[in-house]
Amino acid sequence: MLHHLSIAVSALDRSGVFYDAALSTLGYTRVWTQADAVGYGISGGDDRFAIKHGPVEVNAPGAGFHIAFAAPSRKAVEEFHRAALKYGGKDNGRPGLRPAYGEHYYAAFVYDPDGYRLEAVIDE
Repeated sequence: MLHHLSIAVSALDRSGVFYDAALSTLGYTRVWTQADAVGYGISGGDDRFAIKHGPVEVNAPGAGFHIAFAAPSRKAVEEFHRAALKYGGKDNGRPGLRPAYGEHYYAAFVYDPDGYRLEAVIDE
């Protein structure tokens, strides 16, 4: 349904380092860079997710909003969580099965440096 999604970040360099590290664990890469924005997707493809420099103070949406990135494996979910924490993210749910969401739903949850709720998930 969605073609792409963009979010505002308060510090593009800091967020670029965070998303480069976290998304690379899931097989996503920087597909373009501009002075005020960075796009991510599958190597050689278009962007599906972008970060754009916003106002100095960015207010991430509250409860009920999060971005879930598809992971290729449970190991990738674990690597996503580890990389996110190493590069400025905060824990919001360690990697593991989430039976409330489905029998095979394996996910990890973090906050990015601006407080956006992120998830890496595989459901198979």
